[in-house]
Amino acid sequence: MKCGRAYEILRRKKPLAEAVDATTKLAKVLSTLDLSALGIGSTLGVGVYVLAGEVSKTTAGPAVVISFAIAAVASVFAGLCYAEFGARVPKAGSAYIYSYVTIGEFIAFVIGWNLVLEYAIGAASVVKGLSTYLDSLIDHAMSDAFKSIASMNASALGDYVDFFAFTATMTFAIALSLGVRESVVINNIFTLVNLAVVLYTVVTGAFRADPANWSIPQEDVPTTEDQDFGEGGFAPYGFAGIIKGAAICFYGFIGFDCIATASEEARNPKRSIPLSIIISLSVIFVAYFSISTVLTMMLPYFEQDVNAPLPHVFRVYGWTVAQYIVSIGAIFGLCASLMGSMFPLPRVIYAMSIDGLIFEFMGRVHPRFKTPMIGTLIAGFLTGTLAAIFNLDQLVSMMSIGTLLAYSMVAGCVLLLRYEVDDQSTKNSSFSLRQLLNMDHQEVPTKTTSALVTWAVTIYCIWCLGLSLVITQLEGFIDQWYSIFLLCLFAVLIILTLFMISRQPQSRTEIVFTVPFVPWLPGLSILINIYLMTQLDWMTWIRFGIWIIIGLIIYFSYGMWHSELRLKAGPCSSATNSRSNLVSDDKSFEGFGKDDGTLATRL
Repeated sequence: MKCGRAYEILRRKKPLAEAVDATTKLAKVLSTLDLSALGIGSTLGVGVYVLAGEVSKTTAGPAVVISFAIAAVASVFAGLCYAEFGARVPKAGSAYIYSYVTIGEFIAFVIGWNLVLEYAIGAASVVKGLSTYLDSLIDHAMSDAFKSIASMNASALGDYVDFFAFTATMTFAIALSLGVRESVVINNIFTLVNLAVVLYTVVTGAFRADPANWSIPQEDVPTTEDQDFGEGGFAPYGFAGIIKGAAICFYGFIGFDCIATASEEARNPKRSIPLSIIISLSVIFVAYFSISTVLTMMLPYFEQDVNAPLPHVFRVYGWTVAQYIVSIGAIFGLCASLMGSMFPLPRVIYAMSIDGLIFEFMGRVHPRFKTPMIGTLIAGFLTGTLAAIFNLDQLVSMMSIGTLLAYSMVAGCVLLLRYEVDDQSTKNSSFSLRQLLNMDHQEVPTKTTSALVTWAVTIYCIWCLGLSLVITQLEGFIDQWYSIFLLCLFAVLIILTLFMISRQPQSRTEIVFTVPFVPWLPGLSILINIYLMTQLDWMTWIRFGIWIIIGLIIYFSYGMWHSELRLKAGPCSSATNSRSNLVSDDKSFEGFGKDDGTLATRL
């Protein structure tokens, strides 16, 4: 295969008109409220009961409220990009389908494969947290029993086979496969109870709130050999602590993107997806901000418990009933988070399967329940196995790579699509240096201006990576002249590149929701995500690389040859009829796994 031909295959795009086709075999039953509850539930898990105490004690002090505000703004940047694409492309698959229509098939597969990793590990970590939390409530009776019958001594694995985690995961997977409407009703109940407990905590805690805990003098701050608690006051660890705390708090907002994966099951996705993302992020921020405010006012930041701050502070005041209520809220919050984490995974698998990039039987929709049942059960088995046998402490960081890469890709796709050619028949323009700043005031995008933006976005990502590496690698030498020079150089290049993009003519296509301040807001989102990715350790990148290699083997051995775009363009396009009909035919569903000769026909 010639290099040019190979390149064309890797960058072939799904037509936007085909991507926004309203026909679907999934049940379109989700309202804006359902989608909002799904986003809140998947994001506002046990972190709301833990994160504020941990960050306030070790990183930011009472200024953790500012850290949460900064993290919320950064999350809104990513959320607005998802909202625009949700309005443009209301299909299952989230960042995967967005990449498919703007960048090309190969990058879309990589993003989709990353999302599979993100959601599988995310759900596994949540169910592992649920198992650990319940085990602690019953004085470790469950773990002791599992160790006696199925202990493991292998490195990088858990101490025992966690049968509870596997059983709980498969139970949720079966529930999700039996109908999205029923699953979402259960999730709504979990989320409502979780929010009620958060409200109860804030209201009751406010009666013991003392603003003096935000201005503790330095002489009253204890000193220990293990930890330095800073200089007291509102920001004891300084501005650097607030920023570092914001980077940690940012992960507390991860999960809202599951709303985008449900686009194909929403009643009115072009309106509901943007609105649900904004509502969920707003509720999540208010919850985090309120909890952190009350918590740091009830108890000095250096006396917080990093593992269970809310039960600890209620224990200090002797509020036993409140302790139990918080425990109940944590359990319901974890269940809602598990539901939200497991919900998107089969949708991504479904989207990739119907496009032919992974095995087609995984995308079959059950004719009665209108869910991708096989994909859901496979996803549940994968997640349950991870939760049952693996030690997830190090694997959780791999979830962060997948999420941040998806966020960056969606923001980049917003830029590419915003400057895309409206009409492919538009007369092309010749490139000149004047075009870099659009000095001729061209108002209609052409292939030249669109290509210019594509290259500019690619170069912009390189500048962001350079700036992030300087900040990360030269953190201890940030006051040296060479560090300052590099910081200023990359900052200038970043601003100039965004300014050049801003001068290009934008598409005039009207959609329900658009990201404001393009290209500055998506550009800032890309910078934040790339910076956070450079904070991850090298072992995480090695594991990530192994996962990518596995995905590339699947793509080059199967996906590239069974892609719907290839089959429609090639002589074997008639073979696509089997896939287009498989989700609506009972016989096709019941007979999955049988060799009907289709594969031989395509080859």
